[in-house]
Amino acid sequence: MSERLQTGDTAPAFTLPDADGNEVSLADHKGRKVIVYFYPAALTPGCTKQACDFTDNLDLLTGAGYDVIGVSPDKPEKLAKFREKENLKVTLVGDPSKETLEAYGAFGEKKLYGKVVTGVIRSTIVVDEEGKVEKALYNVKATGHVAKIIKDLGI
Repeated sequence: MSERLQTGDTAPAFTLPDADGNEVSLADHKGRKVIVYFYPAALTPGCTKQACDFTDNLDLLTGAGYDVIGVSPDKPEKLAKFREKENLKVTLVGDPSKETLEAYGAFGEKKLYGKVVTGVIRSTIVVDEEGKVEKALYNVKATGHVAKIIKDLGI
C-alpha cells in the first residue's frame, strides 16, 4: 500500500503521455497551481461524470490559476477515445506502469461492492505553485466532487 500524501509534502514529479502521446510533466506547470486527479478507468460512468464536471468547470478553474490533469492507468489510445467521445477539455495522461499512481498514494487496497480489491483509489491532489501539496483528498466520490473542490478552494 502506497503512502498517502499530506499537506506540505513535495508532490512527486511525473512525466506521462497524454491522449496524443505527448509527454506532460508536473514540472511544466511550475508557477501555477495544479489539480491532479486520479481515476480508475476512461469510458466508465463515474469517471466520465467526473471528467465532464472538470471540463464544465475548466474555465473557472484556469481563471483562478489552476491547471487540471487527470491520471488513469489507461494507454494514450484509450484516453484519446475518451476525450473524443465525451468532448473533454482537461488534460488526460496515462500511467500504465502505475508508478505515479503509487507515488501519490492513489493505488492500493480499496473496497469495491463490499470486497477488498487492489486498484486505483479515486483521489485529488491540489499542488501549489512551488510543487507542494496544498490538499490531498482520497476516496472521493465521482459525483459532486468538482463542486466541492471549487467550494473548498474558495473559487
